Amino acid sequence: MGAVFKREFRAFFTSPVGYVVLAALGFFAGLFFYAANILGLSSDLSPVFSSMFTFILMILPLVTMRLLSDEKRQKTDQALLTSPVSLTGIVLGKYFAALLVYSLFLLEMIVFAMIIAFQVTPDWTIFLGNCIGILLIGGFIISIGILISSLTESQLIAAIGTLAISFVLLLMDGIAYQFSNYKILTTIVNFLSISSRYSNFTSGVIAYDDIIYFVSMQALILFLTVRVLDRKRWG
Repeated sequence: MGAVFKREFRAFFTSPVGYVVLAALGFFAGLFFYAANILGLSSDLSPVFSSMFTFILMILPLVTMRLLSDEKRQKTDQALLTSPVSLTGIVLGKYFAALLVYSLFLLEMIVFAMIIAFQVTPDWTIFLGNCIGILLIGGFIISIGILISSLTESQLIAAIGTLAISFVLLLMDGIAYQFSNYKILTTIVNFLSISSRYSNFTSGVIAYDDIIYFVSMQALILFLTVRVLDRKRWG
């Protein structure tokens, strides 16, 4: 897993992808921080995290679109699948490399918190909740992106597929409202909703059931990715 992780992490910065993603996240985070905290004279960073939610769903597919689809396009997938590294190690190596690239964006949020701390004491519990929430959301979308990337050799299709699923998950609350007369369906949709679970973190509420949901869903999706690769290896 370590070799795959190092290879993938370097690959993000030997191409424009890593720089573009971090620059885009940094730009929008800085814009929201200026509007909400500098102009708005607020010490609460929750609006910045909340505003970044939608942009993260839009930008993360750029991180994941090449992770496995590019291997197939360049005809290096068979060499990778027959390497001494286990399929689980391959998937986890790519997942953690993408997650680390994404996590670098949080360094900017820490800088924002330190700027505020020079004037007033921020609510560190709420800040921590936001950081955990944004990491879990990012990891969730990255796991979805890796799965979609394993199904196609087209980076464009992988990006569009991940983006489409992300926005369906984002709209779950609205879907639940439209089908409010159907209790079972509403319960299922509410369970799958990521926006309502994320809003708990933005309020500083670190609920164990929300953490378990995101971690278990990522584990399930990564497991499915391993199964897809296993079929390709023997297919």
